Amino acid sequence: MIQDMTVDNQCAVGVFLGGKSLRVGRVRNNTVEASLALEINNHNPEELILKEIMEAIDQVFTSDVGGIGIGVPSLVDVSKGIVYNVENMPSWREVHLGDLLTERYKVGVYVNNDANCFTIGEKYFGKAKKYANVVGVVVGVGLGCGVITNNHLYSGSNCGAGEFGYIPYRDHNYEYYCTTQYFETKYGLKPDVLYRRAKKQDKIALAIMEQFGLDFGKAIKTIVYTYDPECIVVGGTISRFFPYFEEFMWKVIRKFQYEKTVEKLKIVVSDQPDIAVLGAAALYYDAISK
Repeated sequence: MIQDMTVDNQCAVGVFLGGKSLRVGRVRNNTVEASLALEINNHNPEELILKEIMEAIDQVFTSDVGGIGIGVPSLVDVSKGIVYNVENMPSWREVHLGDLLTERYKVGVYVNNDANCFTIGEKYFGKAKKYANVVGVVVGVGLGCGVITNNHLYSGSNCGAGEFGYIPYRDHNYEYYCTTQYFETKYGLKPDVLYRRAKKQDKIALAIMEQFGLDFGKAIKTIVYTYDPECIVVGGTISRFFPYFEEFMWKVIRKFQYEKTVEKLKIVVSDQPDIAVLGAAALYYDAISK
C-alpha cells in the first residue's frame, strides 16, 4: 500500500519530453506548484536540446527537490537512465540522460517511457489511486501501455512491458486499428473532424466509432488475459471519444472467458490535465516507496 505521506512530504520535478514539446513542473502535496511548457526544435543537435531541458528545469528546481522524473517517447534503459532513439528527435540516438542530470542537480533521476509515466501518474494522482494492479492505455497516433503490479511500476527487462500495440491483429496489429491513424488511413478523417461529427450524432461517424470500439475491446481483452488488472485507465487523444465507443468495447469484453474477472474490472478515462508532469514526477515517488 502506498503511503500518502510519501507524496505529501516530498518535492519532485517532473519533466515530459515530447517530439517538439517540453513540459516541466515542480510537484508538491499532489499539486504542480510551478511549471512551464515550451516548444523545442526537435532537429537540434543533442547538446542544444539538453541545454534547453536543463534551462527549463533550472526555473522550477529548488533546494528541497528530492528527485527528478523524466518521461520520454522512446526505449529506455531504466536502470542506467539511458534513452535510445527518441521519437521525432533524430539526434537523440543514445543519451545518458540520467547521469547528465544527476551530475548537474545532485539528486536521484528516474527516466522511463511516456506510457509508463502516464500509468504511474494515474496511480499516484489520478483514477487508479485505490488499485494495486493497473494498466494504463495511452491512445493517440500510437498505442502505448504501462503496467503496475502490486502498487509499483513494472517496466520489464528492456522497458518493453505493455507494448500491446505491436501484437498482430487482423491484417496489421492493434496499433493500426486502435489509434487515430486508422481513422485517417481507412476513412480519411482527422480525429477532430470525426469527433465533431460524432458529437452531432452523424451516422457515419458513429458507425466508425462502433467498429473502433469492437477492435479496442479485443485489445483490452488481450491486456486482461495477460496482466489481469483491477483497473484500466485510458488516456490520450482517443479518450475523449470514449462515450461513443464504450458500449461496443464492453460488448466484446463481456465475452471474456472468466465472468468474475469482467464483473470486477474497472475501465476509466483519465481526467488529470497535468498528468504528463505528475506522471514523470511519480517515477521518483514510486522509486522511494519501494
